[in-house]
Amino acid sequence: MSALNKNIIHGLLIGAYVLLVVIIVFGISAVYSYLNTGADRSSMLHIKIEAPEHYTPKVVWKPINNEGRPIDEQTLKTIESDYLDAWYVRHVAYKTNLKEGIYDFYTANARKAIFNTINLNRADNTTIESTTLEHHPEFLFFSEDGQLAVLKDDNVVEYKRVYKANKLVLETTEIANYKVVLLLEDGFWRIRHLVKEPAINSLDIIKNKPLSKIDIKGINYYPQATPWNLFGDDFNIETIDQDFKIINKANLNTIRLFIPYDGFGKASVIPNKLKKLKQVLDTAEVNHLKVIVTLFDFYGDYSVLDWTLNHKHATTIVSEFKNHNAIAAWDIKNEPDLDFKSRGESLVTSWLYKMATLVKTIDNKHPVTIGWSNAKSATILKDEIDFVSFHYYKDLDRLETTYKNLKASIPNKPIVLSEFGISSYNGLWNPLGTTEKSQANYFKKAQAILKQNKIPFMSWTLYDFKTVPKKVVGNLPWRKNAQKEFGFINTNGEKKPSFKYISN
Repeated sequence: MSALNKNIIHGLLIGAYVLLVVIIVFGISAVYSYLNTGADRSSMLHIKIEAPEHYTPKVVWKPINNEGRPIDEQTLKTIESDYLDAWYVRHVAYKTNLKEGIYDFYTANARKAIFNTINLNRADNTTIESTTLEHHPEFLFFSEDGQLAVLKDDNVVEYKRVYKANKLVLETTEIANYKVVLLLEDGFWRIRHLVKEPAINSLDIIKNKPLSKIDIKGINYYPQATPWNLFGDDFNIETIDQDFKIINKANLNTIRLFIPYDGFGKASVIPNKLKKLKQVLDTAEVNHLKVIVTLFDFYGDYSVLDWTLNHKHATTIVSEFKNHNAIAAWDIKNEPDLDFKSRGESLVTSWLYKMATLVKTIDNKHPVTIGWSNAKSATILKDEIDFVSFHYYKDLDRLETTYKNLKASIPNKPIVLSEFGISSYNGLWNPLGTTEKSQANYFKKAQAILKQNKIPFMSWTLYDFKTVPKKVVGNLPWRKNAQKEFGFINTNGEKKPSFKYISN
């Protein structure tokens, strides 16, 4: 063996030895660190307690005038955070009938009642999905040593769904008062006592706005270059301004916009998204257009544990723009009835009811609606919204009858046809499809029906699109290509024959 080969082998052996030593030292230090570090709450609970947004009920503190030691702002925030987390893990425990997390937020005495409930529910094959939507805490006492806090929490609004053998047996919204004692243990505030008492207040009934007529001649809008992504990185207010001028000149007065729930930051609404929405509303106002804002697009979870996040999303947007002159109405969700099969009609309807009520409590000036996918669903929650919206993509020969039947069942509220239209695609994947000429005939006939019956309308949509995101219609080419050509203006910027009948 040559001297060079010996040196190479010698070097490899030394390197392997050094690597082995490093691995052993790292392993020992990791074990030592594990044995000397308290368990992480988020890993124990299998939830992200440290995540910035996981549970955001409305919390309104009453003026602080407690006995004992004065309380500083940071301590107050810590107590509030641990207190809300205690509620959250209890909700999780009752939903899963598991005890993880309870140890972190409740003392031994307080755990007993929770564990008893879990054991009973397990034996009875019962689970409870719940969340609190509002808290109104008041500090009563803070001990001199800073280890004990006493507060009361009045008018706590709690929504519950009780299941037995996976079948819904009870749905209720309760208002209750609580007396709470918290102890500081291991640096965390844990609930020692949580005593429930009946509340005097009842749930407020939010009255609908008296509307006899809604003057809407409009269109659902996306820029041609950014369909289903109005507020994305390619946002261009100059392009939007030009489009709004086209819409206004076409004798339309309203546009319908869509807020993507994830894209806007969910509960933590992204400030830059709000800035873009304001630019759009300002531009609409300049161009004499009103705007219907759809608050939850591309959202389909409805999980009760996420309701507080949904409420914060809506609260942020509605509070920010409720006084903007361009706002015409709030549309809670686009076509939520399409989620009935996957999520359950009862859950989706309850979510819609709570969300509509929330929006009305924030904005008492603008009407609230829901954009149902068809006329059959449009009677749902008809008493809780201010005007009825439905979509129609079927044969026009049935449109007038469909509208009149819906009007007969809802005689005292305005009804808006908030989506309708037809594609002009007749290419490879649908050679017998509609031509641009037949699309124009469709809108000519539709506008005659709308004018004859005085039906407010919003067509789909201003432009043909070169691309359609997969999340909209999936990958099937005959669906994607058809969706590209619903517009009144083609991809070359030319007005199609149907543009003549964009309004009546």
